[in-house]
Amino acid sequence: MTTRSVSRARLPRLTGAGAAVLLVLGAATACSSSADGDKAGSGSASGEPSGTVTVFAAASLTESFTTLGERFEKANPGTEVTFNFGGSDSLAAGITSGAPADVFASASPKTMKIVTDAGDTAGTPATFVRNRLEIATLPGNPEGISSLKDLAGPELKVVLCDKGVPCGAAAQTALDASGLKLTPVSYEQDVKSALTKVQLQEADAALVYKTDVHAAGDKVEGVDFPEAAEAVNDYPIALLKDAPNAVAAEAFIAYVRSDEGRRVLADAGFLTP
Repeated sequence: MTTRSVSRARLPRLTGAGAAVLLVLGAATACSSSADGDKAGSGSASGEPSGTVTVFAAASLTESFTTLGERFEKANPGTEVTFNFGGSDSLAAGITSGAPADVFASASPKTMKIVTDAGDTAGTPATFVRNRLEIATLPGNPEGISSLKDLAGPELKVVLCDKGVPCGAAAQTALDASGLKLTPVSYEQDVKSALTKVQLQEADAALVYKTDVHAAGDKVEGVDFPEAAEAVNDYPIALLKDAPNAVAAEAFIAYVRSDEGRRVLADAGFLTP
């Protein structure tokens, strides 16, 4: 089956009526995913994975998890992996508001803690990869950016992730380590949105993950900087307590952490934990 991917979905921090809307949308998604009776459920009687697995994952995992989802489906006929990619804080808020999901893969322990503190995980989350920042510039690096301090140039348009999301928190840690203060032209809700600003030439540079620069290919150019070593993010993954398909969810998590999963993630530029 073909992996169905929802790129860079943004789930707002909602309460009251807004949360109700979120739940209705989640229920609608679940119903559409279960249109064929044999796709839904929590695995076969023998314990083999089957049915649909819904994974909420950090935006920076889009390319690698899409690949892993396709390979998981091929290795486990009768399964289907659907993704909700977005800012980890928004995904965590969605989960704690009741959005139906089986697996949460976050870009930081802090955002995973939102879910664990709410009692919405089953077991202890496991760190499966790490990631570090890189400066994304326009192809050819026309502004000649070679260091973090170069981003403070008065004419330079720089984009950062919002401080509430992992890539923004990591950027702030790196900036603090360098004693640098920046006034970005915008704060974005996830790392893909920040990178897109550069790709569209709406910004000269953005602080994003190395993996996102890698995924963009020749659309951007990456510049390493030493302060990135002060802001390496651990990525935890967890089975959710009320997972509609716990058997297949556990199998997907095991696949992500398998030798093949590690190879796919390493090829995308992620670091081993």
